[in-house]
This record gives sequence, C-alpha cells and structure tokens, in this order.
Amino acid sequence: METAIRFLIDSSISGYANAVQQDPARLARVAVGVSLSRAQRMALYVANLSRRADYGADPRAASALHDCFSVLGDAVDQIRGSVKQMRRLTGSGEEVRFQLSNVQTWMSAALTNEDTCVDGFEDVADGAVKSDVCDRALKVKEVTSNALALVNGFVAKVMVP
Repeated sequence: METAIRFLIDSSISGYANAVQQDPARLARVAVGVSLSRAQRMALYVANLSRRADYGADPRAASALHDCFSVLGDAVDQIRGSVKQMRRLTGSGEEVRFQLSNVQTWMSAALTNEDTCVDGFEDVADGAVKSDVCDRALKVKEVTSNALALVNGFVAKVMVP
C-alpha cells in the first residue's frame, strides 16, 4: 500500500508534498482539490470545443461534446462538494465516518461521470477531437481515481479503533 500511495503522490500531487507531509487528511484534501482543478479545466476546454463543434460537419461529435460538458459539469459539482466536506470534517466517530462516506460517494460519482464523457465518443468517428478529448478525460479520470484512493486510505485510518 505504501508504494501505491507514493506512486499516487508522485504522479498527480507531487508539487504539494511540502504542504501534505505525512498527514493523511491533508493528503486526501489536497488530492481532492487537485482533482477539482483538473475537472474544472477539462470542463472549460470541452465547453470551448463544443461551441466550435456546433458549426462543424459532424453532428455526432457535437452531441458527444455537449454530453461530455454536461457530465463533466456534474463531476465538478460532485468534486466541489467533496472539497467542501473535506474542509469541514467535524465531530468524531460516526459523524466523521458519515461525512467521509459522502466524499467517497461523490468522488465515485464524479469518476463515473468522467467515464461517461469518454463513453459518449464510442460512436464518433476517429479523429483529432475524439482522440484529444478522450486522452485528456483519461488523465482527469486518473487524477480523480488517485484522489478517491487517497480518500479511501484516509477512511481506512479513521475506521481503525
């Protein structure tokens, strides 16, 4: 597990190492924050592509981009909720476990929405837009997955009696 956590830190949040140090709560908070930033940038990127695609020749690509933007917006909202919940962890025992359960649920839902963005391009002909959006979405999914893994690791530490 230690090796997996080190890889997750190295691959997506290494720039925050000094702020995080050995605190699993801070590590999870920073990872979720990085996930939010990446998802927001991806949603903005897809929104810009979507506006241009409306005037293009491929209605399937335009539709996939619109759907992707919609589900990425949902993912951003879910990750934003996770960030807020992580910042406000209060109480002890059951209360904290409930709050962390919300974060796990929302981060998992965000990951599903990011998957849905990629899945929406299945019927789109191969091309630069499809390749670019799917590649970028896969990187965002990776960061979200890493954040969820770190949240799960923190939850496992909190659950220890």
